[in-house]
Amino acid sequence: MTVNLTRIYTRLGDDGETHLGDMSRVPKTHPRIEAYGTVDELNAHVGVALALPDFPEGQRDWLRRVQNDLFDVGADISVPETDERERLRVTPEQTEWLEAICDEVNADLPKLRSFVLPGGSAAAAHLHVCRTVCRRAERRALEVEELNPEVVRYLNRLSDLFFILGRAANSGGDEPLWVPGGEREAGS
Repeated sequence: MTVNLTRIYTRLGDDGETHLGDMSRVPKTHPRIEAYGTVDELNAHVGVALALPDFPEGQRDWLRRVQNDLFDVGADISVPETDERERLRVTPEQTEWLEAICDEVNADLPKLRSFVLPGGSAAAAHLHVCRTVCRRAERRALEVEELNPEVVRYLNRLSDLFFILGRAANSGGDEPLWVPGGEREAGS
């Protein structure tokens, strides 16, 4: 598949509508646009995480692949599944790859005894931002009719991966954990 972008602005969206991948026009507030727009936002956050100087080196290649896969997710969302042409779709193998990475990284982490607070290292904190944006992308995808169900499974597993990678990014230091009512006890 070749992408050929010769001009960035087209003026076609100036009236508040845009084209989907099947060339149908919808309002820019359409659930399908909201969903792949959130996936695009997530991809930008992954790029910021990768730019952090303390980002764990072993995770960079994984997240570069995730960034590419997120373009596949966006392409899939942009075309209703009822479109008769052969289209780029998210596959179960992409989701299975995420599961394998989750299992690999999680095997070396200490067991959780409380909820994790987003924070610790800059990399861990930003991976938690990625997790929350990914969860929003998943919710937006659930609002889309005629959607490949693998998109939702992929996003669900990806948010799990961000959580696990966030924990791993803090594995060399203290992992911030929720202490229910802890601040009230400290201040009394």
